[in-house]
Amino acid sequence: MTNLGQVIVGFLIIGIVACVDSVEEQVVTYVFGDSLTEVGNNNYLQSLAKSNFPFYGIDYEGGKATGRFTNGRTIGDIISAKLGVQSPPPYLSLAPNDDAILKGVNYASGGAGILNDTGLYFIQRMTFDDQIKSFEKTKEAIKAKIGQEAAEKHVNQAVYFIGMGSNDYVNNFLQPFLAAGQQYTHDEFVELLTSTLGEQFTRLHQLGARKMIFHGLGPLGCIPSQRVKSTRGICLKQVNLWVQEFNSKVEKLVATLNKHLPYAQISFADTYPIVLT
Repeated sequence: MTNLGQVIVGFLIIGIVACVDSVEEQVVTYVFGDSLTEVGNNNYLQSLAKSNFPFYGIDYEGGKATGRFTNGRTIGDIISAKLGVQSPPPYLSLAPNDDAILKGVNYASGGAGILNDTGLYFIQRMTFDDQIKSFEKTKEAIKAKIGQEAAEKHVNQAVYFIGMGSNDYVNNFLQPFLAAGQQYTHDEFVELLTSTLGEQFTRLHQLGARKMIFHGLGPLGCIPSQRVKSTRGICLKQVNLWVQEFNSKVEKLVATLNKHLPYAQISFADTYPIVLT
C-alpha cells in the first residue's frame, strides 16, 4: 500500500475508533457503498458492473478475482485488517440465517448511487436504498437469532461505514445522455443528493444505526473518464468544485442530523484533500 493509502486508511480508522466506546471491544462493521468497497455482491446479479475477470485480484490472497474492483484489497479490507477483524462478506453470498451476519456484512455494489436511477445502464446493482432494505432484513434475522433486546444492542454498537455518491456524478449527472444532467442544474442536483442522503441516514438511524462514518468524494475531476474530456488531459476544475460543494453540504448535513437524531454519532471523513495531494 502506498503512503497515500496508509494516510487515508489511518484517517478513516481514527473516525471509526472515535465511534467505538472502548478500543478493546471487537468492532462489528456493516459496509454500504459502491465499487470502491464492493467485495462481490454484483457477482450474484445480472449486472454489467462486474470485476470477476483477470487481472482483478492478482494481488489479493489466492491471486484470483473475487468481485473486488481492484487488483488487491479494497479500503474496507484494509481497515478491517487494521482493526483486527475479518473483512465482512458480501451480503448476497450469505444465507438469510447465516451466523456470519453477527460479525458484519458488506452490502456495497458496483454502480450503486444515492439516487435509485444512478447506474441504470449497468442493469442490476444494489442502490443505497436497496442496501438499506437488505440491512433491514439482516436485522430481522439477527432478532430471530438472539432476540429483540440483544439485536437492538448489537446494531446500536456496530459501526456503519458508508461511501456513496461517486456514481451519482460519474454515471449520472456527468453523462450527457442521462436525464439528470439535462433535468437539473448542479445546485438543484446537489440539493437532491443531500436531501435524499439525509432521508437514508435517517432510515438507517430508525433501524438502529448510531455510529455511522460517511467518507466524502475524492477529486472526481481527476479520474481518467473526466480528464479525457480535457484537451490537455488535466483535471476538470469545475467537476472538482462541484465535488467540494457536495462534500461541504454533506458535512453540514451530518452536523444537523447529529443534533436532531437521538444518540446519533455520524462522522464525515473528508478524504478529498488527501487524495488530491
